[in-house]
Amino acid sequence: MEVMEKRQNGVVILVPKGRLDSNTSDEFEKKLLGLVNAGETSFIIDFRDLDYISSAGLRVLLKAAKELKRKNGQLAFCAVKDYIKEIFELSGFVTFFPIHPTLEDSLKTF
Repeated sequence: MEVMEKRQNGVVILVPKGRLDSNTSDEFEKKLLGLVNAGETSFIIDFRDLDYISSAGLRVLLKAAKELKRKNGQLAFCAVKDYIKEIFELSGFVTFFPIHPTLEDSLKTF
């Protein structure tokens, strides 16, 4: 899995590409939590290029959310494909992660 990283208006934007599963979740966790531990507190995960997410990927997002909550940080999602959004709905993620249709919509919330 490839993860593009960029910054806009003080927000770290991560764009994972491919699959976020048991084979790639460790790499993504190191990237995301490494940034959190380095002091970053504002994140958007742009899911436009993500094809699949497993429970291992969901676990990474939860772990990051817990860390950010302790640091008064913020994590939002955007451009989530319908079938991935369905997984978020089934797992209850939609109740505690802000999900926006576009990156621009997410950036307006910071």
